[in-house]
Amino acid sequence: MTENDQGNVPSRQRKRFPGISSRAYEHPADRSALVALRKLSGFDTVFKALSGLLPERSLRLLFLSDSVRVSDAQFSHLNDMLRDACYILDLEKVPPMYVTQDPKPNAMCIGLDEPIIVVTTGLVELLDEEEMRAVVGHEVGHALSGHSVYRTVLLFLTGLALKIAWIPLGNVAIMAIVTALREWFRKSELSADRAGLLVGQDPQASMRGLMKIAGGNHLHEMNVDAFLAQADEYEKAGDLRDSVLKILNVLPRTHPFTTVRAAELRKWSESRDFQRIMDGHYPKRSEDKDTSVTDSFRESAGHYADTVRTSKDPLMKLVGDIAGGAGDLAGDLGGRLRSRFGGGQGPTKPADGGAAAADDKGGEGGPRSTSGDGQSEG
Repeated sequence: MTENDQGNVPSRQRKRFPGISSRAYEHPADRSALVALRKLSGFDTVFKALSGLLPERSLRLLFLSDSVRVSDAQFSHLNDMLRDACYILDLEKVPPMYVTQDPKPNAMCIGLDEPIIVVTTGLVELLDEEEMRAVVGHEVGHALSGHSVYRTVLLFLTGLALKIAWIPLGNVAIMAIVTALREWFRKSELSADRAGLLVGQDPQASMRGLMKIAGGNHLHEMNVDAFLAQADEYEKAGDLRDSVLKILNVLPRTHPFTTVRAAELRKWSESRDFQRIMDGHYPKRSEDKDTSVTDSFRESAGHYADTVRTSKDPLMKLVGDIAGGAGDLAGDLGGRLRSRFGGGQGPTKPADGGAAAADDKGGEGGPRSTSGDGQSEG
């Protein structure tokens, strides 16, 4: 971005992150999927071929013709926020941004070749300046991570699934892909929430924005701490039946529930990872090509293991107990085998010398006796 592109100075001084890689803020599950896709040979070629089927040009023309494009002349305060967000995250090319008439508060970043950001009038009217800044940063984070590509594919496949719903097997195949993409995209939303916090650098504003999306513009009637307490209650409430219902409720969604997003963002804002980024220690974009897919998957697996271990959800606790019990059983069996066979290094000396003598003589606990033909019994 050139000096002329940077536009107006932000309303308050914020830290900037030159050359920051999206890996700095991406959720582990999101990051491992993205690293694998970026390393996949021929992936870009497939998507370029697929782009001919996707209505990207149609979408661009639609927003250009039936929405308001943000600029110095239109929604100038949003234009300042957009340039500021791109400056902070060091996104070289500022994506086009549109405001579209829709009372439902929403925002998205779509596009295969070049991302575009769309926000609804419902969202613009709902949020104050600092809350909106976090949302704009959220969408710029999507652009920096390359999420717009997969979001566009998800929109296309969802529409396709509706068109071929009358074909049983075809619909099942498409919906399987859509379900997997939705699971990934829910994690990508957690990544973008973190990007929004890096841009706004105001955790309370980020929390308020999520709370308003859930409950509307009644800030005097709401409380961030009470809102976050709902997330804790939601996680640990009920029994196994409720855990299954939670899964069924979230499956058709592209976004996690707002209380869950707020709790996840608060947890990250209080983490050492966030503080290190704010102190200027973060992975650089220039290092992305050297990123290990194996390390990314290992980190993702570690994150899920930690989630299961610390979760208060009844189903997750059951999974953790089963996994812990299996680990204890494996350890116990391993110990018995090592005690029995000495790990292939000869018999292990017991603490009681008498027992050792009995074992050596084939007494109780020692080797079985042999029959006349020299074969072991049993």
